[in-house]
Amino acid sequence: MSDSSRDTAEGAGWNSTERGAYQQLMPQRIEKISWLNPKTLWAARNGVLASWFGDPTGRIRGRWVAQRAATGAPADKVIRREEPDRFSFLVIGDTGEGDDPQYAVVPGFLKTGQDTSFAVLASDVIYPVGSADDYDTKFFRPYQDYQAPIYAIPGNHDWYEDLGGFMRVFCDDAPPLPPEPRPRPLSRAWLRSLLWHRPRPGDGQHLAEARKLRSAPVQQAVQPGPYWAIDAGPVRIIGIDTGLLGTLDAEQGAWLREVSRGPLPKILVTGSPLYVDGRHEPCAIEGGGTVDDVVRDPAHHYVAAIGGDIHNYQRYPVRLDDGRTLQYVVAGGGGAFMHATHTIPRVSVADVTEQDFRCYPLRGDSLAFYSRLYGRRLRMRRFFTLTEAEATAVIAERLGIRPARAPGASARVTRRVRLVAGLLGTGRRPDKAKRFRLPVRKVYTSLFSPSSATYSPPFFKCFLRLDVSPDSVRLRCYAATGDRAQELSPPVEDEVTIPLR
Repeated sequence: MSDSSRDTAEGAGWNSTERGAYQQLMPQRIEKISWLNPKTLWAARNGVLASWFGDPTGRIRGRWVAQRAATGAPADKVIRREEPDRFSFLVIGDTGEGDDPQYAVVPGFLKTGQDTSFAVLASDVIYPVGSADDYDTKFFRPYQDYQAPIYAIPGNHDWYEDLGGFMRVFCDDAPPLPPEPRPRPLSRAWLRSLLWHRPRPGDGQHLAEARKLRSAPVQQAVQPGPYWAIDAGPVRIIGIDTGLLGTLDAEQGAWLREVSRGPLPKILVTGSPLYVDGRHEPCAIEGGGTVDDVVRDPAHHYVAAIGGDIHNYQRYPVRLDDGRTLQYVVAGGGGAFMHATHTIPRVSVADVTEQDFRCYPLRGDSLAFYSRLYGRRLRMRRFFTLTEAEATAVIAERLGIRPARAPGASARVTRRVRLVAGLLGTGRRPDKAKRFRLPVRKVYTSLFSPSSATYSPPFFKCFLRLDVSPDSVRLRCYAATGDRAQELSPPVEDEVTIPLR
């Protein structure tokens, strides 16, 4: 097994000697998404419109669920798989940009997943707006050699075209929903409809051809809708759809409470992580209560909650009042641009401290990565660029923590290093952060917030493998940097064994 980023700088992908073979898997022409492009932002406007004029997600989701029920989908939305008491599956989140960062994950994903029973895509299958014609290069092609079914829950980007592409691919080629009556003029719904992004005419014409890339019988998976449960061996895996704004409608909330009952150990997969960036985000359910209320209820026997949407890896082992420990995991590093970890302040939430918290990339690697990115973007490389050793050292200073990887004797925390760390939004200790409430600091943090991809290693991507046995689940986070050695032997960045009894 290759060194991990916790072992060496080379294990993090710095100074890579041989780029991986992932580029051989990519199509000759790819669309490189820029999230700074006004055209891309305009196409992805539905989330903003939903927050301004009301969120139609719950109503549209209900129509999709009713349509699937009418065509014979099981009423309880449970997929029953004949798995033994010991089996393995993969979880990969926020995959579908269709460019270098996504394809760099594929070799390690395939190697690690050779003996797995299935995979789950946790949020944002297709960027930027979930178009059906994008599934060729962003789903079917990259995972054409994965010889097992793939299930998925949608993310907010899959909802930007009202989930039409997602339902066609994962839900037995579900036909488009019939048009709804026009909303009352001058109402909020009417204003929303005037600006609402909709699929291009003829979208999905190439879908039948793309499906041929994953046409083997062992690769087929049909799910009952955008949310579902899988009974497999000794566990139940529950996938929920958090829509455009990260909430559940009342109908799905009632289903979640019902399907969570019983003594079978459960793992939640969600598009909105419940703990992230040092904060608790319990995920509201329309009509009252939260998803985390359901997860914490001892009668429901959850052991882990895994969320996508945020493009990195984080783990929070939260000890509950009844003595159980729930593993809350962020697993959105499957292919989209990397969300920073260096902006996460010193962790102190729900009695989880820095000693318990894990993240990938390490904060120092995240800061070094973005210092190089912004140095190039602003043509100020000499000022902005930090070595990984400098970044690791300044992170340790600002957060008051022992670095996971020694920065080396040559690392000096100079005034320039501190200034760059501050401009790039590096987190601090909570007691120190209270001193920095000036608006100018918020402006700097927002201005230099990570928001675009890079196309050369290290990429700091990741995916999960979960090995289930009658007594426990072993969860491992594997890294994908774009380095050839790590394609051949993917490094483990984090590992935890979760008891089921």
